[in-house]
Amino acid sequence: MDYLWTPWRYHYLANPSKDDRCIFCDAIAANDDRQTLVVLRGEKNFVILNRYPYTSGHVMVVPYAHVGDLADAEPDTLAEMMRIAQRVQKALAKTYRPEGFNLGMNLGRAAGAGITGHVHLHVLPRWCGDSNFMTVTGETRVEPEELPITYERLRQALAN
Repeated sequence: MDYLWTPWRYHYLANPSKDDRCIFCDAIAANDDRQTLVVLRGEKNFVILNRYPYTSGHVMVVPYAHVGDLADAEPDTLAEMMRIAQRVQKALAKTYRPEGFNLGMNLGRAAGAGITGHVHLHVLPRWCGDSNFMTVTGETRVEPEELPITYERLRQALAN
């Protein structure tokens, strides 16, 4: 049996709940969009690349407000979140030409949330056959595009 090692993911996988900091709040506070991979800023939400993407172009639409439950989010924030998700879907469609999309939220650790204290909407372009054996058998993802390239492509697509 062959092994593929991904030691850079260890901190994320080991137990991210030990870290009280919020990666989304830290990204906005850093005010360095290229470094933190923020590709778009709206009035109440921003779009950030997922550092551990399921597919190239995997982004999250995140409210600026640090809210841990959808029920506590402001209606105007949620309305803008959906408008931005539409915009992102159009940009991803033009840039990557996917055959479908996944949009979703995981609220709470039991639901699969990696970041439990700050709601966010995942937007992922999908292609038929994009779930390969590496994910199933090796718990490893193979991405064809580096994050800085994805950042530039989406930043440009969302600027239009």
